Amino acid sequence: MLNSVRHLLFGIPLPTAEEAHQRLTKVQALAVFSSDALSSVAYATEEILLVLVVAGSSALGLSLPIALVIAALLAIVVTSYYQTIHGYPSGGGAYIVAYDNLGIWSGLTAVTALLIDYVLTVAVSITAGVAPATQSG
Repeated sequence: MLNSVRHLLFGIPLPTAEEAHQRLTKVQALAVFSSDALSSVAYATEEILLVLVVAGSSALGLSLPIALVIAALLAIVVTSYYQTIHGYPSGGGAYIVAYDNLGIWSGLTAVTALLIDYVLTVAVSITAGVAPATQSG
C-alpha cells in the first residue's frame, strides 16, 4: 500500500544507471535553483521600502544602511557557496555539509530550514503575482 502511494506521488524509482542521464547541466541548474535568491532579492527589497515609507520619511534614510547589510549578507552567502563547492566537489547540499561538520541534528535543522524557506518562497511568489492582478488601477 505504501509503495503504491509513493509510486503514485513520485513515480517509479530510476535505476542507478539512469541517474547520470537525469542530471541538470550548469545552465539548467542555475535557472532552477537561482529562483529562490532572485525572488528574495526582488520581494524583500520592495517590502523593506514599503515598511520604511509607512514608518515615515525620516525612516527612508535607513535604506542605504539596510542595503549595505543586505550586500554584506550576499557576500557571506557567496563565500559560503564558494567554500562548499571546493569542500564538496562531487556535490554537497546543506544537509551533508551540516551533517559532516556539525552532526545529525544540525543536518536535520538545515534541511528543515530549507523546506520552510522553499514553501515560504512559493507563498510569497504567488502572493506577489496575485496582488497586482487584483488591485484596481
